[in-house]
Amino acid sequence: MANWSDPRTSGTPFVAAGTRTAAYDAGLRSYMLSVYNYMASGVLLTGIVALLFSWGGETSPAAQVFINGGILKWVIVLSPLAIIFAMSAGMARMSEMAMQGLYWAFAVLMGLSLSTIFLVYSGTSIAQAFFATAAGFAGLSLWGYTTKRDLSGFGTFLIMGLVGLIVASLVNLFLQSGPMQLVISVLGVLIFAGLTAYDTQKVKSIYAYVAGTSMVGKVAIQGALTLYLDFINMFLFILRLFGSQRN
Repeated sequence: MANWSDPRTSGTPFVAAGTRTAAYDAGLRSYMLSVYNYMASGVLLTGIVALLFSWGGETSPAAQVFINGGILKWVIVLSPLAIIFAMSAGMARMSEMAMQGLYWAFAVLMGLSLSTIFLVYSGTSIAQAFFATAAGFAGLSLWGYTTKRDLSGFGTFLIMGLVGLIVASLVNLFLQSGPMQLVISVLGVLIFAGLTAYDTQKVKSIYAYVAGTSMVGKVAIQGALTLYLDFINMFLFILRLFGSQRN
């Protein structure tokens, strides 16, 4: 989940409670459609780049970079994180076009980073994990969008769990424990499933604070990045749980 500036922390909603109009609802639908279009297009672009970069198996560019790539490997792996920080810190100052450029660059770099899954897992396993993730994401995001329940407290709990998950993953890099990796993968699926619903509600609620302003387009891109990260992380944990490795 991207850690980005939330307009709710300052100012007042553009539309007060109980005063929603047809125009506001139409604007909200257009805004959320933009979020999902950016998110789905980003995932698609990442998948295409990953597949092409890994084409050829052991002789593919992915194999050469991640086995013998030296510093290039770390540039590819760390660049998406740098883009996330840049988008979060600079959203207020950047133009919408600059935000779009960074978002598409992020999706391409993630594709290069994730290309290794095509070298490790079978194509069938990747496809099954992807469609399972897509189905789960669609249901959870729909629930987060439509529920009247405030998920902010639930989100705080999930973010604490995410921090613990990151710490446990770093520890297991040294321990290389199979059972611990299984537990981490199960918790990862559950945490990012919950974050999908929470982040959807958060992205939706922020519209009330930016409706009618020049921030709408940029906030939609940032929201798409948040949901993109939820989707990709849930997909990776599902793949680690159920994926079959190549022989």
